[in-house]
Amino acid sequence: MLQQGIQALRRFSTGRAYFKNKLKLALIGQSLFGQEVYSHLRKEGHRVVGVFTVPDKDGKADPLALAAEKDGTPVFKFPRWRVKGKTIKEVVEAYRSVGAELNVLPFCTQFIPMDVIDGPKHGSIIYHPSILPRHRGASAINWTLIMGDKKAGFSVFWADDGLDTGPILLQRSCDVGPNDTVDALYNRFLFPEGIKAMVEAVQLIADGKAPRVPQPEEGATYEGIQKKENAEISWDQSAEVLHNWIRGHDKVPGAWTEINGQMVTFYGSTLLNSSVPSGEPLEIKGAKKPGLVTKNGLVLFGNDGKALMVRNLQFEDGKMIPASQYFSAGETPVVELTAEEVKVAEIIKVIWAGILSNVSVIEDSTDFFKSGASSMDVVRLVEEIRQKCGGLQLQNEDVYMATKFEDFIQKVVRKLRGEDQEAELVVDYVSKEVNEMTVKMPYQCFINGQFTDADDGKTYDTINPTDGSTICKVSYASLVDVDKAVAAAKDAFENGEWGRMNARERGRLMYRLADLLEENQEELATIEALDSGAVYTLALKTHIGMSVQTFRYFAGWCDKIQGSTIPINQARPNRNLTFTKKEPLGVCAIIIPWNYPLMMLAWKSAACLAAGNTLVLKPAQVTPLTALKFAELSVKAGFPKGVINIIPGSGGIAGQRLSEHPDIRKLGFTGSTPIGKQIMKSCAVSNLKKVSLELGGKSPLIIFNDCELDKAVRMGMGAVFFNKGENCIAAGRLFVEESIHDEFVTRVVEEIKKMKIGDPLDRSTDHGPQNHKAHLEKLLQYCEAGVKEGATLVYGGRQVQRPGFFMEPTVFTDVEDHMYLAKEESFGPIMVISKFQNGDIDGVLQRANNTEYGLASGVFTKDINKAMYVSEKLEAGTVFINTYNKTDVAAPFGGVKQSGFGKDLGEEALNEYLKTKTVTLEY
Repeated sequence: MLQQGIQALRRFSTGRAYFKNKLKLALIGQSLFGQEVYSHLRKEGHRVVGVFTVPDKDGKADPLALAAEKDGTPVFKFPRWRVKGKTIKEVVEAYRSVGAELNVLPFCTQFIPMDVIDGPKHGSIIYHPSILPRHRGASAINWTLIMGDKKAGFSVFWADDGLDTGPILLQRSCDVGPNDTVDALYNRFLFPEGIKAMVEAVQLIADGKAPRVPQPEEGATYEGIQKKENAEISWDQSAEVLHNWIRGHDKVPGAWTEINGQMVTFYGSTLLNSSVPSGEPLEIKGAKKPGLVTKNGLVLFGNDGKALMVRNLQFEDGKMIPASQYFSAGETPVVELTAEEVKVAEIIKVIWAGILSNVSVIEDSTDFFKSGASSMDVVRLVEEIRQKCGGLQLQNEDVYMATKFEDFIQKVVRKLRGEDQEAELVVDYVSKEVNEMTVKMPYQCFINGQFTDADDGKTYDTINPTDGSTICKVSYASLVDVDKAVAAAKDAFENGEWGRMNARERGRLMYRLADLLEENQEELATIEALDSGAVYTLALKTHIGMSVQTFRYFAGWCDKIQGSTIPINQARPNRNLTFTKKEPLGVCAIIIPWNYPLMMLAWKSAACLAAGNTLVLKPAQVTPLTALKFAELSVKAGFPKGVINIIPGSGGIAGQRLSEHPDIRKLGFTGSTPIGKQIMKSCAVSNLKKVSLELGGKSPLIIFNDCELDKAVRMGMGAVFFNKGENCIAAGRLFVEESIHDEFVTRVVEEIKKMKIGDPLDRSTDHGPQNHKAHLEKLLQYCEAGVKEGATLVYGGRQVQRPGFFMEPTVFTDVEDHMYLAKEESFGPIMVISKFQNGDIDGVLQRANNTEYGLASGVFTKDINKAMYVSEKLEAGTVFINTYNKTDVAAPFGGVKQSGFGKDLGEEALNEYLKTKTVTLEY
């Protein structure tokens, strides 16, 4: 019956256009939650005729009272509603004077008399943070976690004379993550969705459509308020039960135990699903096995031999420390403040005074929490400091770990100086004065949050293709370096902060990284021009610009990855629930090409990180520099060590080791088809790791005689010459209808002659150097083969006579289907044109599809029916119609046939870095 009533509610819209009837409401309660419910009800047009809340505490008004007083709503602050079981007459009279039609109790700690509860026309509704009838009582969220419930939620119910026993109006539920805390559940679901539900409930009542579903007694539980004295940990239990006990008391009242004769409270518990790291033993009273103080936290053991880890410890005097620092938690030296830091301290003192309005003077000894601050005040403090102190980003835990003003200022100063980081990032740059700026380029391997030389000290030269000069020497990663990087990524995933981080925080880091990429876009584009020969203006817009967009796009996906519920045949007489979960794979390897060094990094690593994985990335040997600069920016963004690792070097050594490594669960590769086949084989033989491959292409572009010729010429040239032709989806072969063939070729050649070939840092340059010398030589050989086979070289085909690796844009015509040019990809500025007979649509389609590749394709025609027919018949992962090269971060990208499988970009890319787990339970 309860379930039927709840399902009935789903039919009702919460859109404002649907709501017409409005009520006069009395809000009874307190807290920020009460304030938000009050504000949202007023926005929906309901009239709040009175707010009944608690008296000011230490001179501070409750948030609900503050909001109502600001709006001019009558506010009543009664310390109690009754004395010795009898209602206080004056209080009830004041309540009746407002003439409410419904009482709304979003969060209320006072006992409200039944004559007030039943007084209004529609009675009273109450918000309760559990799925009633389970967990009746004041500590419902805590008990949801303590009991290990897999589902949490809330109920809006009609008040009666029992304790949380009234009929249900509506309910909502959510999954409980294995490491969720009270704060996590509240912030992710109970708070935001609870506000919406209270507004919906009031409107259902106003519309006369609110159900009253009696609560069943089956499954009903009642638990009392959890207090410090009964939150002591009982150690003779499994690791999961211990973990649930600790997280169920985090942050209030705090699960505790006795260590060395002192009460120590545990915070930040996670189950340890990997091997136990090494550490220093710590005797704990009542525990059969000592804990281990490790570099990541305090490892504790259950009676089942399994383990959990706690991140923070709090002592009896209120001081909180990282658990990893238990044996080194002596007095920290006091730092002397500079003049600028004194100014920051004064700003923070004003912020503290604003929050602690009951404290007349903020002194060094003022304790934030002992002065009356709550967890919501922590959020306010962190946000105000960020806003008023130049974007200084603190974490909530910084406040808990330094509760006295003097200690807090010391922590802030260390944060400003970068002294509180686990280890200061040391970067040994190669600097160059170029493009009217100083470009600073890291050149070492980036492993476990640090730049370091290759294990054997080997280096290699990375070359500037504009003039053939050496930019710098770069570390040449060895097998040992690869293994170190994989081990760091594995530890970060299994034991580090990244594995415990909630999805929204992961998204915040990715947004910050995107911001840093954008802030440094000129320097990154300059490095790209130096290292890959990319024209600076193109690098700024595409190489870097799309990288920024990619990270922002996938940052938004972090907290939207979800599974589904699946109806299955019930195992009668029992019932079953089946659902799926999307989980990260673990350590992922990414191997990227040299044509778009940073953009290819972004396309793969952004989806990988959004899914919650850690990564080891090998940039192309000839273009490592923007990847290493990216590593530096990832540290500045706040990514924990080990999450991102960059190992420059050769494919034959570092790349091969990645494909064979047993601890890597996924490999994403962009490059040639032969290398892709070798990688796929190695991944299969080693540990059947998941693979996605974006390989070679010979993308056909069909231009019909009914096209808009100006556009076809312009876009056709872009399809071939964009990024010097070093473009995976470049049109490898153009099929031009016979009647417009000659004019098309003539106009293309005319436009090529206008192109400026030159220094990629020159803003007027259209065409820069090829990426590296070996590639230029390969392109020249490609042209020689075309001439030998009888294709007509209309233009170009030669190296430009100047320093560097420049090649003339080239045009071949009369290319027949059997020729080398018709079958093989050039990956350079070479336009290969074949004509086809007028009107022969199916014939040209057969020729276009006569290739083992299938990455992209295109068609130009004004006939939409023809365009759609051709797009259906072309065997390619992408089809462009009357455009080309139009990729977007939201659109999936990938090929078919020997162009590979798997997708970059779009929602589909996330699935390349996730695994699906099916869970079936019986109840």
